Amino acid sequence: MRIDCHVHVVGTGTGGTGCWYRPCGYTRIGEPLLVRAVGLTRRDLYGPDFDRIYLEKILGYVRGSSRIDRALLLAHELPHREDGTPMPERSSFYVPNRYVLELARRHPEFLAAVSIHPSRKDALDELETCLAGGAAALKCLPNVQGIDWNDRRHTRFLERMAEAGLPLLAHTGSERTMPVIDAKLASPRVLTLPLEIGVTCIAAHAGTGMILLDPDYFDVFAEMLARYPNLYGDNSALVALNFRLRPSALRRLTREPIAGRILHGSDLPVPPCGLMPWIGRMLATPDYLASRQIANPLERDAFLKQKLGFDQATFTRAADILRGAVAGAEQKPQ
Repeated sequence: MRIDCHVHVVGTGTGGTGCWYRPCGYTRIGEPLLVRAVGLTRRDLYGPDFDRIYLEKILGYVRGSSRIDRALLLAHELPHREDGTPMPERSSFYVPNRYVLELARRHPEFLAAVSIHPSRKDALDELETCLAGGAAALKCLPNVQGIDWNDRRHTRFLERMAEAGLPLLAHTGSERTMPVIDAKLASPRVLTLPLEIGVTCIAAHAGTGMILLDPDYFDVFAEMLARYPNLYGDNSALVALNFRLRPSALRRLTREPIAGRILHGSDLPVPPCGLMPWIGRMLATPDYLASRQIANPLERDAFLKQKLGFDQATFTRAADILRGAVAGAEQKPQ
């Protein structure tokens, strides 16, 4: 079972999905690239049926891929203050948990990653609802949503996650597409308390940062791997035009002991592109040219990751980590 563990849902609320999209800052700048990455246009984005069209595109990409069997769809929570007050004005988009849970129920190609801010007044109740609804993981962006997982007030929430076997997929490293509330929460160290409590954690992007623009926490991630056997990373966005990947990091990511702890993720709708790895001499010219002929972005991203040296286990490892992934695999049509 080959899983892309990092696929974003985006919606504008058409069809009663409950999603909304209010771009600000870098989100607005990158908007044309993001919609183009999934084969859509800004006219589609602001049209009357965007949510259905976006869903059908993602579903078609999974079904049409020879390298990916299922995709983990990510909900997106609002930032919250410490007292539990939501801050919608500090967010560029919102995707409710009920929507991704429903998509996963309707389509065996999908798994659902819910998103719950632990400071929410109803956080534990929402967690129970999501567990009952089949959540495969919990996704968050600590620096964007203002979540300090090391805050002891979140202990019971984390204990319940550990009891339920619900992994935590947390953004680590650079973030330039959404407003950042607390930059220091980009470090993988934000996962220390969850790891100590026993939650399986996946550090999205493996702590990598944009060269010359943001701190890089890859060494912190690597050091934590040696300390916590329940810590993993994903390789999402590492072939995007974001200056995250460098040869030294790639060598370590694709060799033991780190290689055995990496999961495959694309970060769609962030567009996969082999240009930066090719310029950095990490990708051979024939492979770069071949990638440009692949229209399916999930397939292109997987192809590029394979050519960069990520082995087959990188694609299948998530099936043993995501809650309910193996049980649900029987439902997928062959």
